[in-house]
Amino acid sequence: MGSELVVNGRTVVVDAPGLRSLAAVLREDLHLTATKVACGRGECGACTVLVDGRPRMACTTPAALVRGEVWTSEGLAGESEPIRRRFADLGAFQCGFCTPGQVVHAVALLRDGLADLDDDTRRDRVRHALSGNLCRCTGYQAIVESVCQLAEDPEAR
Repeated sequence: MGSELVVNGRTVVVDAPGLRSLAAVLREDLHLTATKVACGRGECGACTVLVDGRPRMACTTPAALVRGEVWTSEGLAGESEPIRRRFADLGAFQCGFCTPGQVVHAVALLRDGLADLDDDTRRDRVRHALSGNLCRCTGYQAIVESVCQLAEDPEAR
């Protein structure tokens, strides 16, 4: 018997027995491969998706237990375009493996109203929130700066 999920605005029925991960369902069944699996333990953030607007590690989330709406990097492509553009402009892309998870998390941060915070508080909040999204290629500064610049300039989004 299948489980019903709402993924990127579409209702789908998937095979999600036991503890089969949301990441496996997204990648293998729905072919949404931007959701990367690196550590498989919820420690690196490469598999970050939004469930009801909140970042969630898809590799440790049993798909059968998901009740909220799931949004992946593919589903957020339009909303995240300014983030991806700013990442490119500031050199926040390197190999790109962690980027979808970083971008998905950045979408959630920008939705949460960072513009109302002073510069230091905003940077601290972004650094803290993105600390669960590991990157081996960048020094994180360009990633943090990208999100902060977009928060400071809502017209850029």
